Order: sequence, then structure tokens, then C-alpha cells
Amino acid sequence: MLEHGGRLGRAVREYGIAREHWLDLSTGVSPFAYPLPTVPSTVWQRLPEDDDELLDAARGYYGTGNLLPVAGSQAAIAALPRLRGRSRVAVVEPAYAEHAHAWLTAGHDVVTLPFHALLARAHEFDVVVVIRPNNPTGERADRETLLELHDRLARREAAPGLARQRPWLVVDEAFIDVSPEDSLCGHRRDGLIVLRSVGKFFGLAGARAGFVAAWPALLDDMAASLGPWTLTGPTRYVVARALKDTAWQASAREWLRRASAQLASLLTEHGLPPSGGCEFFHYCEHPDAATLHRALAQRGILVRHFDNPQALRFGLPADEASFVVLGQALSEAIA
Repeated sequence: MLEHGGRLGRAVREYGIAREHWLDLSTGVSPFAYPLPTVPSTVWQRLPEDDDELLDAARGYYGTGNLLPVAGSQAAIAALPRLRGRSRVAVVEPAYAEHAHAWLTAGHDVVTLPFHALLARAHEFDVVVVIRPNNPTGERADRETLLELHDRLARREAAPGLARQRPWLVVDEAFIDVSPEDSLCGHRRDGLIVLRSVGKFFGLAGARAGFVAAWPALLDDMAASLGPWTLTGPTRYVVARALKDTAWQASAREWLRRASAQLASLLTEHGLPPSGGCEFFHYCEHPDAATLHRALAQRGILVRHFDNPQALRFGLPADEASFVVLGQALSEAIA
């Protein structure tokens, strides 16, 4: 299993601090969560139905009719490598490690590259994987650059001896919901696959819900690979309502922008100016990141630590009291 944020149980055991005394900032999940509606008992009692209101709600929210609901974008990350023959794959780095891991595990030839090197060498690959905003750095490739990259991939053939399939551009947009107008979901192109997450923006990570936007044949192949009932009935019920609640979405975007700016200011004030980030988290490169990670954990603050380069990623505190707790812990840890 690869390392992920949210391992609060392990931190409780390691540092001997009760769960209720932790401030968990180790994920990029919004703490401004969608208020859960009451789920009718019949929804729990029946098998999930794929002709309910979920797809219509998702098509309105994502701006495309070509969608497949999946159990979080992670389900799509794991499934995509199984849908084509052995290929040469480029994954942006640093990045969410499950992308490269999934392609390697499925037997593909994988290279990880910084974004600008990936762009320069894209002609060498059958599949290119990009994250925007990138996790953990927050770097965001602009839409026009990626559409031009897709055009370049579409004009070439697969490398000799590898998969004789059209090249793919896979774009993970798990953290783009604060600026939905910038999404590639509405660009219906063969070979372009866009992954979207419900858990991050709506604060519903436990629902394990996401969507894949792509051309119909690819969605059919993925649906056959995943099998029926990728989402539970209660998840479908809640997510449909969240996707249609435009008033709440507007409030959430404003809250995330304010909280992100406040977090960046607090980190800078304590000598940790963010090296990157987005509305959901901030990324701070620091030569002594491992020591700072331990010092914060000893004070009940859980953040993500990265080794190469040495860096910390801070998720958003949920309220003013949490910002105060983080500020005090940063003062003590850095001192």
C-alpha cells in the first residue's frame, strides 16, 4: 500500500495522543462539507439504480453528457491501465503516487517526469498522465497547453512493438472544482480522459464517488471492467443532491478561497511560505521537513510529509479555533 494522508489511527498509536485531540490537515479534502440530507429507508433497501437522477445531475455539473460514475477517481486510476495493451506511459512528477503505481502494476513501461520535460518528450509515449492542480505541488497546466498536447498525441501512432491503440491523455482534475470553468470535461475528444472527484470539493471523501469523462467506447469498456453497482444507493442519492445544489457550491468556493488565503498567510508568517498549492492545500518545501513533521505531530497536528524533495503539505483548518491551534503549534515547532 502506498502512503496517503488521513492515517490518523496510526498517528494516535505512534504519538499517544487521543484521536479527539488531533487537528488532521494531512489530506486535501475540504473541511467545509456538504450537509448530508436524510436518506430514505427505501434507498438503503434497494439495489442501486443507474437510471436515477445522478447522471442528469452530474451532466449538468460537469458540462458533458459522456460520464461514468465510479467509486472515487481512485477506481478509475486503477482501472484505466487494464483497458489497453502494454504501453509506454509518462506520468508527471511529483504527483499522486497511485497513478504511476497503477500503470507499473499492470505491466506498462512507466517514466515519471517534471511537467515541462513531459511536454518536451510527449511524442515518445502512448499515454500521458497529468494532474491539474497537481497533487501535492498545486502546479496547474493551462487548458490550452493540454489541448495542444492532446492534438500532438492524436497525430502520432503508438511506439513500435507496443499497443496499437490511439494515444491517451489522462487528466486528473480532482482539485479543480473551485474553478470549474477551467475544466477539460466539456472538451469531448477521442483519447482525452478526465477524472473528477466528488470527495475533495464536497467534503464527502467517505462516499467514494467520482466520475470519468471520456468518449463513449472507453466508458463502455470501463463500465464492463468495473461491473455493476460502482456506487451505493445512498451515495448516489446524496451526490445527486450535492451536484444540483448551486447555492451551496458558490458558498463552498468562496469559503475555500478565503481559507486557502488565510492558510498561506499563516504559513508565511511562521517562515514557511508556500512553494505551491491550490484552494485545498498548500505545499511547503523545507530542508528540515521531516523534523517539522514530527514536531507538529508531537503537538497533535497531522500534515503530509514528502521525501523528494523534502516538503510538507498542509490541508485547510476547518475554523478559526483550528487556525489558532495551528499557529501556536507552528511557533513552537519552528522555535
